[in-house]
Amino acid sequence: MTTLIYTHAACFEHRPGPHHPESPERLHAVLQALRAPEFAPLQWRDAPLGSLDQVLLVHTPGYVDEVESSAPVEGYRALDGGDTILSPGSLEAVLRCVGAACAGVDAVLARAADNVFCATRPCGHHAEADRAMGFCVFNQAAIAALHARQQHGVQRVAVVDFDVHHGNGTQNSFYDDADLFYGSCHQSPFYPGSGALQESGVAHNIVNIPLPRGCDSKLLRQRMANELLPALRRFAPELLIISAGFDAHHLDPLGGLRFTDDDFHWMTRELMEIADQSAAGRVVSILEGGYSLEGLASGTAAHVRALMGA
Repeated sequence: MTTLIYTHAACFEHRPGPHHPESPERLHAVLQALRAPEFAPLQWRDAPLGSLDQVLLVHTPGYVDEVESSAPVEGYRALDGGDTILSPGSLEAVLRCVGAACAGVDAVLARAADNVFCATRPCGHHAEADRAMGFCVFNQAAIAALHARQQHGVQRVAVVDFDVHHGNGTQNSFYDDADLFYGSCHQSPFYPGSGALQESGVAHNIVNIPLPRGCDSKLLRQRMANELLPALRRFAPELLIISAGFDAHHLDPLGGLRFTDDDFHWMTRELMEIADQSAAGRVVSILEGGYSLEGLASGTAAHVRALMGA
């Protein structure tokens, strides 16, 4: 099984400031884990720059102009109340995130790879069409889904998100389109306050699995197996995108869930099995959150190990 990794050195240059959880060290931890001997079969690619046309598949022209005009030459500039901060290297970093996600879609649809992992930062699933939120500038998962539709004619695309935080931006981008599916397991109540069971979309194309603080492997797997996975199977996506956040790891300092490395491996294998059934195995995974460097590294390794078929 061929797994591609898309990454780029520019993603280290998004520097939101001292003590900010979304630090360049996160990507260092991920890449160091994926350089272990067991991952030698991985194929590595530089993430291209995303285009303005790709970004505009999800985001409004006014918001894109705001991001471009806010990118500082020096120092910092906040896009929201202080969570999402731009530095001089941020604009290229977020465009590399978009480029990686869209190139990943191109690769799996051209059968150049079985699946893809985008080792990029910052994360994107909180970004709304017209505003930044929660460390996220552009929503690369939603952009990748619409890129698959526009450029490849893929109609039914699913995003499954296992970040500890609900991906409000992705949900809102998909809510009114019956051919786009968003499924999320996330801590609740928790930031950003969305993701209730009754938020089900225009055609039950939104499936939320709110989990209580302290949720362990048993409850996670039960809820996934009984609720999210059957709904995804019924939707029968032609392409599956994973918003792969690792802040639900039991070591994470920001979250309150108790997922293990084995849980991330299990979820990935379950999702791949559904993708095998309806999407010819086509999976593009995109790094989202994860703020324990140890948990992020080991969770990512378990996830990518599953993508490789190990």
